[in-house]
Amino acid sequence: MEIKQLTDKAEKLRTSRLILEGLREWFEVDESREKYISESADQPFFAAFEDGGPAGFLCLKETGRDTVELAVMGVRMDFHRRGVGRELFAAARDCAAEQGYSFMQVKTVKMGVYEDYDITNRFYLSLGFKELEVLPLWDDANPCQVYVMYIGK
Repeated sequence: MEIKQLTDKAEKLRTSRLILEGLREWFEVDESREKYISESADQPFFAAFEDGGPAGFLCLKETGRDTVELAVMGVRMDFHRRGVGRELFAAARDCAAEQGYSFMQVKTVKMGVYEDYDITNRFYLSLGFKELEVLPLWDDANPCQVYVMYIGK
């Protein structure tokens, strides 16, 4: 597997669409999925490739002078549990730290609300993220869990 930082906007859009269209369990709302795809073109974008095709991607978004957010991440179902997400995260974390960011955050649905998102929560915790707070950011049925991680040097 090879991790690359993509810069071509069209390639970012193609890759994010391919991955997110196959992950409707997590990205089922068309409007939200399309927003993730369109915003990915202008964000730092890391992609994992295997056998010449994309296996997953991760985008970062600056949320403050010292903080970057893991804005969206997706790994094709046939590549789940093979380390793709960990490798993407490591590349993005290292890049963010090299650029001088001190913290990384990620938002997801609070643990215990949906089984699919419980898997996501456990993944972020296994990477070393820590719970910061739960916010009523999206709606009552989808409480937003905010995780943070110190990535400074």
